[in-house]
Amino acid sequence: MIEKVIIIAVQRKMGDETRFHYSMEEIKSLTESAKGEVIAAVSQKRDHPHPALYLGTGKLLDIHDLIEEEQIDLIIANDELSATQMRNLQAEFDLPIIDRSQLILDIFASRAKTNEGKLQVELAQYQYLLPRLHGQGGSLSRQGGGIGTRGPGETKLESDRRHINRRIDEIKRRLNTVVNQRKQYRSRRKSNQIFQIAIVGYTNAGKSTLFNRLTNSDTYEQDQLFATLDPMSRQLKLPSGLQVILTDTVGFMQDLPTALIAAFRSTLEEVTEADLIYHVVDGSHPDQHQHQQTVNQLLKELGADQIATLTLYNKADLIGADLVPLNKPALTISAFVQSDRQKVLHETEALIKENWTAYTFKVSPDQGKRLQLLKQHSIITSEHFLEDEDVYLVKGFLPEEHPLMSTEEQKER
Repeated sequence: MIEKVIIIAVQRKMGDETRFHYSMEEIKSLTESAKGEVIAAVSQKRDHPHPALYLGTGKLLDIHDLIEEEQIDLIIANDELSATQMRNLQAEFDLPIIDRSQLILDIFASRAKTNEGKLQVELAQYQYLLPRLHGQGGSLSRQGGGIGTRGPGETKLESDRRHINRRIDEIKRRLNTVVNQRKQYRSRRKSNQIFQIAIVGYTNAGKSTLFNRLTNSDTYEQDQLFATLDPMSRQLKLPSGLQVILTDTVGFMQDLPTALIAAFRSTLEEVTEADLIYHVVDGSHPDQHQHQQTVNQLLKELGADQIATLTLYNKADLIGADLVPLNKPALTISAFVQSDRQKVLHETEALIKENWTAYTFKVSPDQGKRLQLLKQHSIITSEHFLEDEDVYLVKGFLPEEHPLMSTEEQKER
């Protein structure tokens, strides 16, 4: 069922007007992603949100009129509300009230497919709701579901803190097992010396489209916010034959709920283990500079800001000629165009070679396994058979510490 929604928002007098405009567009898109129809948006310029009611009393009267005229089902605030604000607004309008954080959590709850994803979202929802129990009773006891009620909403949260705390502990225990499994997979990939690339970016930048086209996969891709929630890893062969692991990750967004980032930390740690990051940017989005800064800040918080990064300005067909890359190295691409994807792979190899050590190896014909390993784990730039010596002369690049980089072999600095 499509719910009729009013968005309410406070525009700070000293704030950036353009930033506020894009924030409003974003929450409308989020509402539509959650199967809501935005009937109206009511905003007010203030120094700060009203501590008890979020908006001033004059605006509340306007909202009353809209509710009566349009038969509104739900009100969504563009900021995170305090328990007091939520309780007072519910009493004022006799309607469910949720805020931006709850809306994002709700979308995550509807998109989680794996057991780990579902547990992470449930944990984030409980952690978000626990300090706000006193103001949540009305909206969370709604029958028949709706936006903001997916996940743990059916529990009588306001009367059962002990139950919630027990559930949080149980989820953490179950997630711990999954986290340890994920660590084992990561350490196995590390011990196998497999080069790892993580795709990151603002939500709806085209990460999954690029991931699917590069790896011939069929992960979910849609023109909607947070289409991908659970990370997916696939093998990818670079033009030289080097085998790498490519991982698609959850989209980032400004003002993501802290509880959500904390719950998804183990998933996001996939990024910190990467050898290279593809930062996919919707180059056609008018607010793409802010999107990039949001992603860069989250990478910094994860401790992944020192990892080599290739910025990919996606949706080239929609990008104007005046695009100035915020980060370098960078490419302008369309994830749907094969020649652009090849450009990405060749640039990837160029970046890898900058950080690896050049080698020249002589491999005898009876060392077939060594030659095969070189093709899988290194970037081979030339391979010739020297008849007079009965050996293959192989030139390429490997990590300095790789087991194939034997001290007996000749290295080029």
